[in-house]
Amino acid sequence: MSYPPPIYHGESGEVSARLVRGDEEPALVYPNGNKVFHLALGSGTGGTYGLYRWEFGGPPSGPGAHFHRTITESFYVLEGTVTIYDGTAWAKCRAGDFVHVPAGGLHGFRNEDGAAKMLLHFAPGAPRERYFEQLAEGTAGMSTEEYDAFMREHDNIWV
Repeated sequence: MSYPPPIYHGESGEVSARLVRGDEEPALVYPNGNKVFHLALGSGTGGTYGLYRWEFGGPPSGPGAHFHRTITESFYVLEGTVTIYDGTAWAKCRAGDFVHVPAGGLHGFRNEDGAAKMLLHFAPGAPRERYFEQLAEGTAGMSTEEYDAFMREHDNIWV
């Protein structure tokens, strides 16, 4: 197996690194206290991936079983316990645990045991920011048709 084709064709490199400090304010704060930090947006990675820090505020929350047709999703637990569905069962995942879900893989996640922190990685870098923003604003006022269209637009297929 060889490396993928080059995506940088310059001769001397360039100044293009982006630093995100750990004490930066979250991009989104949900009514339940959940916080989302945008670490690497697909728009800033050439569409190769998106990386977010998700902090559960405490009250149980998180999506049930679903899958994506266009993106893979990975979870790395930083603190606390995140219960992650792997397509067959819900597993208690703790700091240092990693779960990768290929496109089409059934999954879900929630915090049943209080506050927790994890990294969410999407590849390729889909524009998940708008999805997270709309969820923070709320979907309660949407009709069933609007909600279904919103989920389809963001590649969430519920099972």
